[in-house]
Amino acid sequence: MVIGRLHRDNRNAHAFARLIGGILASAVMVTITVVVTGPAAAMAELPSGVPLVTLQLNLCNSGFASCYTQYNNGRSVPEARDVIVARRPDVVTLNEICRSDVVNSLYPAMVGNFPDSRAFWAFKAAGNRSTGQSYKCKNGDEYGIGILGRVRTADWAGVTITDGLYPMQDTSSNEMRAWVCAGAIGNYFACTTHLVSTSGTIALQQCKRLMEVEIPAFKTAVGVRAPVVVAGDLNLRYGGSPNVQSCVPSGYYRKGDGDVQHFMASTDLPFGYGQSVNLAYTDHDGWLVGVNP
Repeated sequence: MVIGRLHRDNRNAHAFARLIGGILASAVMVTITVVVTGPAAAMAELPSGVPLVTLQLNLCNSGFASCYTQYNNGRSVPEARDVIVARRPDVVTLNEICRSDVVNSLYPAMVGNFPDSRAFWAFKAAGNRSTGQSYKCKNGDEYGIGILGRVRTADWAGVTITDGLYPMQDTSSNEMRAWVCAGAIGNYFACTTHLVSTSGTIALQQCKRLMEVEIPAFKTAVGVRAPVVVAGDLNLRYGGSPNVQSCVPSGYYRKGDGDVQHFMASTDLPFGYGQSVNLAYTDHDGWLVGVNP
C-alpha cells in the first residue's frame, strides 16, 4: 500500500472531508485525509443504545450504461434523495454516481435530516486506464463511488477518509475499480466499493484486498478503535462461484440482498434487520440494513 498523504485539520467543527485520489495505471494509490474537530475519544463501540442504519444504493448514473436509458434518464438521484429523506439512514454507500450527485444533491439531504449531527461526504473516482485520469460520467463530471455519513454532534470527533484503486483490475476494461472508506473517529468506519462485473475471480480478489488489507491498514493508521460497516455492489453472489462468503474475514458477518449487493459488519455490531427498498429508476433496489449496538 502506498500512502499518498496524511493531513490533520483542526480548523472548525463544521469541516468535512473531500477527497479525490490520484490515479496510477499500474499500481494502487492510497490517499488518507484526516479532519479532526475535537478530541478523538478512544471509543471501542458506538454510543450505547444508538442504532446504525446503512443504505446501499447503486444509482446507474454514468449516462453510458444501458440501465441509464432503460430506467434512469436523470431520475435515479432525485429518487435516492427522496429515499434518504424518508428512511433517514446514518450511512449511505453510493455506487455508479457522479461526484456532483454526492456533493450537490445527496449530501444536503443528510444535512437536512439531522440538524443535531455533523454530516460528511466522501467520493472516489474510478480510474480510466486509457487516459490515466479519472473516469468520467457522460456529462463530464467524475464518475465513481461515494459515502455519506453523520454522527451526533455530542459524539463528533472528526472524520478520516482514505481511498484507492485496486492493484488487480480487468485489463480488458478502461474502468479501474476503486474503494473508499470514511472513519468517523471514535464512532464507526464505513467503506464502499463497486467491484468488476466481468470476472468473479477478480471481483473476489478485489473484495479480499479491501477486507483483508485496506481496512485493517486504515484502522491502524487512524489509531482509534471503532466498529466497521462495509456495503456495495460486489458483483458476487452468496453460493455463487466464487462465493461472496469467501470474502468475509474472521470477526465480520455478511447480509446480502439476494443478488450482488452486500452489507458486512464487524461482529461488535449485532444485526438488526435487512430490507429491500424499491427503486423505479435504477436496475438495483436499495439495500437497507440496521444494526443494534
